[in-house]
Amino acid sequence: MKLLQDIFEHEVFPAMGCTEPISCAFATAAAARQLGAPVEKMELVVDPGTFKNGAAVTIPNSKGRKGNLIAAAMGAMVARQEWRLEILRDVLPDVLDKALALIDKGAVSYLCKEDEKGFYIEAKLAGGASRARCVVIGSHTNIAVLEKDGVSCIGTPSQGPAKSNPYREKMRTMNLAIAEKGIDMKKNAYQLRQMMKQGLKADDLFYRVKGKVASAVDARMGGLAEPVMTSGGSGNQGVLTILVPYMVGRHQEIELPRIQESIAISHAVNSYIKSFTGELSVICGCAIAASISAAIAVVYQQVGIDTEKMTYAMGNVIGDLCGIICDGAKAGCSMKIVTGAEAAMRSAFMALAGYGLSDDDGVLGRSAEESIRNLSKISLEGMQLVDSTVVHIIQNKTRRSGQA
Repeated sequence: MKLLQDIFEHEVFPAMGCTEPISCAFATAAAARQLGAPVEKMELVVDPGTFKNGAAVTIPNSKGRKGNLIAAAMGAMVARQEWRLEILRDVLPDVLDKALALIDKGAVSYLCKEDEKGFYIEAKLAGGASRARCVVIGSHTNIAVLEKDGVSCIGTPSQGPAKSNPYREKMRTMNLAIAEKGIDMKKNAYQLRQMMKQGLKADDLFYRVKGKVASAVDARMGGLAEPVMTSGGSGNQGVLTILVPYMVGRHQEIELPRIQESIAISHAVNSYIKSFTGELSVICGCAIAASISAAIAVVYQQVGIDTEKMTYAMGNVIGDLCGIICDGAKAGCSMKIVTGAEAAMRSAFMALAGYGLSDDDGVLGRSAEESIRNLSKISLEGMQLVDSTVVHIIQNKTRRSGQA
């Protein structure tokens, strides 16, 4: 039980906006809090995964602007790291103006540390006669280094307590709330609805679940200033790991406590998979890790801890979606989450019927654990060049468009 509590404490929490740029804002806010003077200069260094995930997402309360740099500059002006990944929730116009002024006068630098394999954000700020530095490593709010003028500040009262958010009360309602608003953005979820109205899709459970998760991701990637409950530090993964088992469970008339248990299992499985594939993976975490987690949760709702059927569900997802890459967080993530939701439900219902791909199918192993390890090898060994290739493509597009 302590392990589950640790997962909920460190990997299941509210976030507003795509978690990578918001983590950049969190890092600069922590450094700015220690600086104690107006920020005159800012340096931001990130790993390739954070770079690609922050390149094309709209930042909440930025008036439609995109990218890690504007998020980091806004975070430095807010300087309230105790708000964690909701740090840009109440940004006033003057905060955005100050952030833009800092960028416009050339007082910021931004670098992708291409040889960094793990999650890494480093923010260096200067103001007055002082300098402050914050390094976030491993997960989105894990401050490994926090210092002012070379002196460590970790453990000081100014770091502030984390917000308390009762897990069971908010894990569903928060994600359902943002899903209600995403349809108005007329993106992927809207297109699904139009296809249903045209008779191209049936108004069934699969359609309703896919429409709901698509709407939530449309809203998040579009910069809507609404929080979601994350899973494994990812808002999009939180949408899938929570909403799929919740909506399937309600449709199947499963009792609410059982649904809540299944969502807890979904989070735990997602965390377990990411301990092998990494915080930010070459493969799409939503389409694979979160889909596996949701599929296992659906199986649990019907038959409890049935390792054979859970293994079938996992293998079915891997056999379907193995190899889908992460090419950064952006509007297109909504397309992938629809694919993930479809695969999760289909794989779970097939598993419940006793059908699963065999261990001689592709990269599947003789057990669920072996399949996950094989998936990790694909990500960490077989696809080593994917991230750098994606980063270079994004950098070239950015140069052509003249963006910072």
